[in-house]
This record gives sequence, structure tokens and C-alpha cells, in this order.
Amino acid sequence: MPYPATVTGSGVGELNDILERLEASLGPLSGEPVALHGGITNRNYRATLGGKDYVIRMPGKDTELLGIDREAERVANGTAAMYGLAPAVAGWMEDCLVTEFVACKTVEQEDVARSVEEIARALHTFHESGVRLSAHFWVPDLLAHYAEVAERRGALLDPSYKAAQLVAERIEVALPLTEPQPCHNDLLSANLIRAQGDGRLMIVDWEYAGMGHPLFDLGNLAVNNELGEQAEERLLVAYYEATPTDVQRATLKVMRVLSDAREGAWAVVQARLSQLDFDFAGYADKHFERLQSTTARLEFDEWLSHIEHTTRKDPHHGKTA
Repeated sequence: MPYPATVTGSGVGELNDILERLEASLGPLSGEPVALHGGITNRNYRATLGGKDYVIRMPGKDTELLGIDREAERVANGTAAMYGLAPAVAGWMEDCLVTEFVACKTVEQEDVARSVEEIARALHTFHESGVRLSAHFWVPDLLAHYAEVAERRGALLDPSYKAAQLVAERIEVALPLTEPQPCHNDLLSANLIRAQGDGRLMIVDWEYAGMGHPLFDLGNLAVNNELGEQAEERLLVAYYEATPTDVQRATLKVMRVLSDAREGAWAVVQARLSQLDFDFAGYADKHFERLQSTTARLEFDEWLSHIEHTTRKDPHHGKTA
């Protein structure tokens, strides 16, 4: 978990109001709440209510413009918790989500490769849960939405953003039409935790959850945690419980590219929306540059060609809405 710190600043009054309302259902507050640092979208606090520890998640300003659906977050988190894949949801109000506090350690990026089989099984379980989320998640649509939001806020989109949109469109045309499944869509190592005691893997931060392409989760996990070829193969084998096909391998590769497109575009919007002291411009550059480097390789065209030649054509391939 992120390191706690004393609660200070303008959010104190808002937090106190939330705590007063939560006391009615969770019990009286004991001690002082502490801020949990590490996120760059929301404000998170640990508080003891009714003798039990909880995490109170308060949405950041204008986060709905990032494509976040708080109802989908609540349902996804609750569904994952039913399978033991996430901390249980203890309460929900318009201005906060409350989950049970789990004593844990974050899975460091260098440890993700050693845990890919466990992560793959967890993702497969959630993807196959059958839950229907109110949000839809598809990167080409998200890039168009982010571009509109950024331009409304006065941003001038640079060539790297537009290049990412063109790449996303190429991938969209190549991919087959698939039935959308519930996905997490934000698999940074910081969102993977290991409970103390039983060592169980859990996934947190479900705010970008939505109905989408299940292999986006795998590609997103792979690129954000810099998985190599062998780790990717193990990830696919564990997910499918079989040797993956060349199409599945190629699809994971292009999903890595879509993930970089999404991360870069997200940072462009956050630079206009967020009040946090974070280098969003540098974050965008990192992901756009990696996207450009990957798509300049001959392998990228080979991945797309392989997918196109083994799947039927449709003008809305990959669409999830």
C-alpha cells in the first residue's frame, strides 16, 4: 500500500462530511484518518470505523472526463471481490467508494513477470464472470473523446497524438469483431497487491473497468510492466490453458500498442484537468515515443497482416460499444 500521511489541506472538510455519513452504517470513527499517497487521479484515505479499517476513495476533480464510470467501478470491484480478487466493497456514495482495508504489499514491477500465471488466472476469472458493466472501454473511441476534451480545454494536439490515433484506427480495422467482456484496463504494478498472511494476489483500482476486449488487459499488463517474450508466452498459456495461437500472440502485441496510445492520450488530458504536481507531459512523451518505436518496426505490420489474414473483415472490428 502507499505510505500514509496526516490528512491536510482543503479536502479535510469534505472528508469529515463523508466520515459522518459513513458512521451511520459502518460505526463510529476511531482515531484520525490518514491519506494514502501513490495515486494520481483520486484521493484515498485509511480510516477506522466501527473498529474496522477501510479505504475511502474520493474521486478527483473532473475525472468523469477521463471516461471513468463510478457505477462500473463499484460493480467491477464488487464482482472481483466475490471471487477473492479484490478487497470487498463496504459502502458507496456519490462522492466516495469504501473498501475493506487489506494489509498488503504492492507487487513491484520486477516481480510481475514471476507472477504472470497467477495474474492471468485472476483476469480470466473476472473476464468470464458474466457481469455486465455500464461502461464500455475501447481505445480508438477513448482517443477521440480525449482529443475533444483536451481541445475544449485549450490544448493543441501535437503530431504524436494524431499519429497514435491513426495507429489505433489501423489496429481497429485489423481486429476481429469480439463480444465485449468485463475488463480492468489499468494493470500497472501499483494496482496489483499481495495480502499479508496468505499471500493472495488482489487487483485494486477498478475505476477504468468497462466492457472491452479481454486481450487489452493482457497487453496492458505486458507493456506497463515491460514483460519480455518468455513472460508474455507464459501469460498467454496460463490465460488460455493451452499453447496460444499466432493470432493470439499478435493480438497481444497490438494491444500493447493500444495501451501506449491510451496512456499517452490520458496524460495529455490530465495535463489540462489535474491539479496534482505530476509530469504529465513527460508521461505522455514516454508512451507516445514507445508507440512510435514499436510501430516503426517491420514486426508491427506483420502482426496486423497476420491478424487480418486469419479473421473476417468488418468495418467495426474490435468495437466494444
